Amino acid sequence: MSTALAPGHDFHIVGFQVGRETYGVPITSLHEIVRVPEITAVPDAPEFVEGVINLRGKIVSVIDLRKRLGEKKITASRRNRILVVEHNGRLSGLIVDSASEVLKIPAGDVEASPKILHENELNCVTGLGKYKGRLIVLLDITRLLDVGVRTQKGAVIQGKSENRRAAAAK
Repeated sequence: MSTALAPGHDFHIVGFQVGRETYGVPITSLHEIVRVPEITAVPDAPEFVEGVINLRGKIVSVIDLRKRLGEKKITASRRNRILVVEHNGRLSGLIVDSASEVLKIPAGDVEASPKILHENELNCVTGLGKYKGRLIVLLDITRLLDVGVRTQKGAVIQGKSENRRAAAAK
């Protein structure tokens, strides 16, 4: 999501909560919001990938955004939702604590993310929107859905069982 819009344009985002924070992704990337159904686990997936679901005949991979964003306390509740987003022609699901609303934020109320955040290759924050006295953290779907997460030194972090195999080999 680019923060470079002409004056007078608005950002249309879907707001949702993860922990105490409110985040947003572009409404154009949202396919739908669904309740959390039974999720089928997939072996060798990264820790934040919960598995896959069958959404009306389509297989959708599901990422727990709470784990992806480093939330310490992860509790399941009836308010949890899956934001089904479309990226590069594929559907992916993002488990969030709750989906709140569609927000329209004027371009003048959106600022680029602080420079310090860009030093980390894992950064998926594109900007911060000011909305009714609160800050909305705007996320980049592309970076958020990159499953081959990179460390600061550029090494790719492998799936759970690959980490176990590497540890066992030592």
